Amino acid sequence: MISASLVKELRDQTGAGMMDCKKALTECDGNLEAAIDWLREKGIAKAGKKGARIAAEGLADIFVKGNKAVMIEINAETDFVSKNDEFKELIKTVGETILNSDAKTLEEANELPYEDGTIKDLIIAKTSKIGEKLDFRRLAVIEKNDDEFFGQYLHMGGKIAVVTVVKGANEEVAKDVAMQAAAMKPKYVFKEDVPAEEVAREREVLKEQAINEGKSAEIAEKMVEGRLNKFYKEICLALQAFIKDGDIDVTKYVTDNGGELIGMSMFVVGEGIEKRQDNFAEEVMAQINK
Repeated sequence: MISASLVKELRDQTGAGMMDCKKALTECDGNLEAAIDWLREKGIAKAGKKGARIAAEGLADIFVKGNKAVMIEINAETDFVSKNDEFKELIKTVGETILNSDAKTLEEANELPYEDGTIKDLIIAKTSKIGEKLDFRRLAVIEKNDDEFFGQYLHMGGKIAVVTVVKGANEEVAKDVAMQAAAMKPKYVFKEDVPAEEVAREREVLKEQAINEGKSAEIAEKMVEGRLNKFYKEICLALQAFIKDGDIDVTKYVTDNGGELIGMSMFVVGEGIEKRQDNFAEEVMAQINK
């Protein structure tokens, strides 16, 4: 009888899927070292060796059913793999599995059953087969009411994914707002969403700028308020100038069409991941000179 703890230990050491680990241990009569070799011989254990690699490319996608939308980001090491049909099919499988479940978090999504294992097992198996580190990085589950509309937009085939929620108006208005977000990349939806510490930091920077321009402290304080408004208009979706009509902001565009902006979720693929800076020519020469 193969214990669950032994299966977990083998999985932790090799990165292979749970069912593959159990099979390896069964084939090797519970011998951990032999099971590791068995997995390596089958080409299954190599996924675990990719953990230190950087997966900053990939795609995001959106899946919608009724009043529920799911947005996911799965990363790969190269843009070449992100164009691979098998990689795209993986994203579709993961997204639709989550859409048809009650999972709300990345942890819950990874443990969802799929075939003989879980979504996490599927990612590991595809890592082995495709040959690059794959990382299921992010998940957003967005829900709306019956009187609200989703706006969904994918830019460059999934390099940027945006879901907006607009009450009233229509789907076209909601999509226009999603396209606005993709183009202008706001950090927040509303002024109230900006953390107090970020506002305080910006206020101090703006005050120092004004003083360095030769303004008195009193005048600098007054200038800060005006410049803060500009700051908000840059980082808050609701206050941004509408890209299709610069004379109005996004809020006015939505309200003029009988709606109200409720929220926005956006993934920019690879955002925040420090990408490896490889010199391709040097890498090729290193291989030639081996």
